[in-house]
Amino acid sequence: MQTRYITWKRCSFLPSAVYINTSNLNRGVSKAANTINASKANYKLKMSAWQIHNYGNIEELQVATDLRSPCIQNASACLVRVRATTVNPIDVAMLGGYGATILNMMRCKLSNSIEFPIILGREFCGEVIQCGIDVNKRLTVGDRVWGVVPLHFQGSHAQHVIVPDYCLSKAPNALSDEQAASVLYAGLTAWSGLYITGGFGGACGVISSSGGGENRRVLVLGGSGSVGSMAIQILKSQKATVISTCRDDAIELVKNLGADYVVDYNNRAQLQSLHSYAPFDIVLDCTGQAAKKSSEIDLQFRQYITFSSPLLHNVDHFGVGTGMIKNVSHFFESNKKTLTKSGGLLKYGFFMPVQQGIEFLTRITEKKQILPLIDSCFPFHQLQRGFEKVQCGHLRGKVVISVT
Repeated sequence: MQTRYITWKRCSFLPSAVYINTSNLNRGVSKAANTINASKANYKLKMSAWQIHNYGNIEELQVATDLRSPCIQNASACLVRVRATTVNPIDVAMLGGYGATILNMMRCKLSNSIEFPIILGREFCGEVIQCGIDVNKRLTVGDRVWGVVPLHFQGSHAQHVIVPDYCLSKAPNALSDEQAASVLYAGLTAWSGLYITGGFGGACGVISSSGGGENRRVLVLGGSGSVGSMAIQILKSQKATVISTCRDDAIELVKNLGADYVVDYNNRAQLQSLHSYAPFDIVLDCTGQAAKKSSEIDLQFRQYITFSSPLLHNVDHFGVGTGMIKNVSHFFESNKKTLTKSGGLLKYGFFMPVQQGIEFLTRITEKKQILPLIDSCFPFHQLQRGFEKVQCGHLRGKVVISVT
């Protein structure tokens, strides 16, 4: 058997050390030349963006109108022109400094950047205007895409954003830019809670976009919110039985999303009726009440999954060492209570920007099994109003920002 040797060469023209396979040099040189030209063009490309230079309230959001467009520093990243983005509760929390300790450590370690200024914004719809030399072949310049931004990256409240290729996919043609921008952050949060934390579709559901979970029974607390509404539609697309709670004025909305049975969480008699549906395979808490709610709920369940983990909060307030000790203690104490009372485990769900989750959401959206809910839409120069809207709470869908 003939041995094939592959040689590697450092690409000194890229901002970070990237190596190309010189055994396939023609392709590498041509794409590298494109990267050089595009990088040079970026030095002249300007953009507007909303930045914060300190943690605090909405007045910390300042618009800058003559910023240099970011340059690709990773061979598998894309530069995207943002057409629409959103304001999520995580943006409001990060504006106030939530997660600053760990996220700033990740920024310094992974991207060699400083803490401020920070551009918020976690999801978007836009157009690819530049690709790194190792970007997945499914993406090309000019593609209309939807995507999410990892928490430690500069965000999408800007006209341009740099995103790893695994956080991008071609946007469904049936959705407008505003609709497409409103799906992925909440959708991936719900998907990761169900499939990664909860193992809803078994091993295949975790490592692929296959989904799964037919005939399983799930209680969604807070079904009218952005994550809750996505969770209901994901579950119904997989033929699960879905029970949900919400405010009285949102019951019809949640029923229209496909929930099999909906109750007003302020109505004690209706809450008692949930006993006839127990035990639940999963109780998915989208209300933000975390472990306190899990110990109070008078129902039998196998798993209680909440998206309100104390992880970042404890580290922010007590430091990395003490904060992690408190996290472990909190986890075991909470599970002791839930196991004793309800026979199930408390688990934490997190937003995870993973390719298989985006592929799953793209597939069911193209099948028209996802209906994006938009509460309100603001132009880019009124982004602060979007933050005010999210701060007020009790939204019926997403707050969208039209960038173009």
